[in-house]
Amino acid sequence: MLRTHTCGELSKTDAGKEVTLAGWVDSVRIGGKIGFLDLRDRYGKTQVFLNKDLAHEFRNLNKEDILQITGEVQARPENQVKEAGTGEIELSAKSITLLKKVPTLPLDMSGEIESTEETRMKYRYLDLRSKEMQDALLLRHNLVMAVREFMDQEKFVDVETPLLAKSTPEGSRDYLVPARNFPGSFYALPQSPQIFKQLLMVAGFDRYYQVARCLRDEDLRADRQPEFTQLDMELSFIDEEDIYDIMERLMVYVFQKVLGVELKTPFRRMTYSEVMEKYGSDKPDLRKETGEEYAFTWVTDFPLFEFSEEENRFVAVHHPFTAPHPDDMKYLHDDKGKVRSRAYDLVLNGFELGGGSIRIHDQQVQAEVFRALGLSEQEAQEKFGFLLEALKFAPPHGGLAFGLDRWAMLMAGKENIREVIAFPKNKEGRDLMMDCPAKVRDEQLKELHLKITK
Repeated sequence: MLRTHTCGELSKTDAGKEVTLAGWVDSVRIGGKIGFLDLRDRYGKTQVFLNKDLAHEFRNLNKEDILQITGEVQARPENQVKEAGTGEIELSAKSITLLKKVPTLPLDMSGEIESTEETRMKYRYLDLRSKEMQDALLLRHNLVMAVREFMDQEKFVDVETPLLAKSTPEGSRDYLVPARNFPGSFYALPQSPQIFKQLLMVAGFDRYYQVARCLRDEDLRADRQPEFTQLDMELSFIDEEDIYDIMERLMVYVFQKVLGVELKTPFRRMTYSEVMEKYGSDKPDLRKETGEEYAFTWVTDFPLFEFSEEENRFVAVHHPFTAPHPDDMKYLHDDKGKVRSRAYDLVLNGFELGGGSIRIHDQQVQAEVFRALGLSEQEAQEKFGFLLEALKFAPPHGGLAFGLDRWAMLMAGKENIREVIAFPKNKEGRDLMMDCPAKVRDEQLKELHLKITK
């Protein structure tokens, strides 16, 4: 390897050792006879002393040049120690190899000069070197690791589900993928693993989870991206109280593990009608009211349907697999606006952190909900025949999904999920770094039996 240690692991206990480091020049100070530089990698920084010969040879170093340095670790005098670890030492260089001389960077990573979002997106591979971005992605990593630890302790099984599936008529707009071997037919990229996770309950995996990639072709905003990550889960033989208990314990575990923050439980609960009447929003920010860096509340009893002016019909508020409240089944066809659902959202600081529901596990009830949504029996069979067949064998089940990008954004104290995603799209949904979406060759379109019309 090109290094024996990282730039963040040496301390005074290593004094006298000969080591080799590799990394980027973070700063350089060359005087008349000697010089100093700070070498940086993702683990930290190490100060390097350059003798007269090395200072002269490398007098033209620039920030972000890539070096390999071999030298002896020397303990700093006590009055020069600012912090433990690498702050206790410096490396007296014996040899330096210039691994890469780099041109002037198109953006400043120190934070002293603010770059435009367009520049940051175009040169994302450089923007990601900044301490702020590296800290944000490290927090996200720690969040996912804590989640996996908790889910494993709770006997959840991590199962991957397909990315190529069937387009369904409900929910957001699908991204479609033409099927080359089936002219005129299309796959849809998943908006969520919803149907697959319900089928896993039929299969007997009573506790499923997945850190799942999902895609929705919808208008963007600060807390949305066309492709995003969900912590997705489903459980059998449970009701709402079981969900609330497990998810609150998950939040307590993650916030303590990642941030050292102790959360108070149980979380507050309010029905949809209560929050709308009191706050005028189903995502209330209760921090001022409760005095809590994190104010959680469960919002429950959402309407099952809402009227769409655009489509001139009732549509599902969440999705068509959400169980109706048993007391409201009588309104299913004649007064749809009165039907409450067994759905719940977990709201944090004015953001929907995640949501879910107890699902329909009865084939006849599911068929009735499809009919209430305006699907004929033939359409229901065409779109969801496999699900209706599977529900004949389904246990009671429910689940939810958390938006992992949004969760990381809130824990990192950011205002935009792009700040916790390695390679995000801009607000128009474009990747400025790769310059896409982009046109493709006519030969590719011909293979897929597609033609572009003006």
